[in-house]
Amino acid sequence: MPVEFLGIGGTNDGSETAPRSGASFDPEYTLKLARAHEEHGWDRVLFAYGSGSPDPAQVAAFVAAKLDSLQILLAHRPNVSYPTYAAKTFATLDQVANGRLTVHFITGGNDREQGREGDRLTKDERYSRTREYIQIVKRIWTTREAFDHHGEHYRFDDFVSDVFPVQLPRPEVSFGGSSPAAYAAGGAEADIYCLWGEPLAQTAEQIQAVHAAARAAGRADLPRIQVAFRPIIAPTEELAWEKAYRTLDVIKQRREGGNALLRRHHTDAPQNAGSQRLLAVAAQGERFDRALWTPTAAATSGAGNSTALVGTPETVAQALLDYYDLGVTILSARGYDMLNDTIDFGRYVIPIVREEVAKRDAAKLAVPA
Repeated sequence: MPVEFLGIGGTNDGSETAPRSGASFDPEYTLKLARAHEEHGWDRVLFAYGSGSPDPAQVAAFVAAKLDSLQILLAHRPNVSYPTYAAKTFATLDQVANGRLTVHFITGGNDREQGREGDRLTKDERYSRTREYIQIVKRIWTTREAFDHHGEHYRFDDFVSDVFPVQLPRPEVSFGGSSPAAYAAGGAEADIYCLWGEPLAQTAEQIQAVHAAARAAGRADLPRIQVAFRPIIAPTEELAWEKAYRTLDVIKQRREGGNALLRRHHTDAPQNAGSQRLLAVAAQGERFDRALWTPTAAATSGAGNSTALVGTPETVAQALLDYYDLGVTILSARGYDMLNDTIDFGRYVIPIVREEVAKRDAAKLAVPA
């Protein structure tokens, strides 16, 4: 199976360990970071969504127009626009990117963050809305005839778009979540299902839940699985662990000082199942499997992609291959020094993983049927 690498399309140089040096949207840095991904073996980057952050669709279009091959993963929350409008936005962006767009639909797991833009639905209502939203967007992308829609959350008549994606039949849809409602919605609608980095055993359980939901929805195909980590690498194991504990100390210091980057995620008792799961794993111990490290998740209350893989490039690569062997074919990684970590990961980790995946694939082809 082919393996893909997803990085982060940051719009400034701030992170959990360093304040940004300029504006929230720094075009020069944004392009530099995206170009570093393209030049060092990454397949695509995520343009994330936050209630007060730069509009990711505009940033994605800016990068897509400047770079030739890097693929785009655009995060979108259904509460911020009507699906007819969003479908046209996505189709136009896929035209700008010449067929390099994937859309990641965010249901929203934090009532406070959702409320910042007027979303008052309950969590279960949000999942119902997201599922209906995705269905509408897919239909708009793939039909040339006007149609009516009278659903639970959206009603419109006689709509047909005049702009369509480059990709046929449509761009892929990405989705994430770790609750039964998430598995049901994403299992039914997603081409790619996204998880945060948990121990191998728990990850295997989640993959089974996603696949079971897809089968229950009557799908013949199954979503591809993506898992996200925060790699911390160094030339030796000792140096990597020293770097990891330095990183943790800075995260704690910045959190105590009121790090704005954590504002939209942080609650003492997170509401979303994914963060709850990360905190539960962290409560069980600091180290799991080959290289998984949980204190970075605990220090941020399980804020998003927050569990680390710590070690030399060889150790981290082998840890990623353990997940690949579970069926994970998209590996998401984001360092704390985004630009330099993107380059180092691309130089020293990605080639090892790709080489080992190629060996695995060759070995499978060599086995008689």
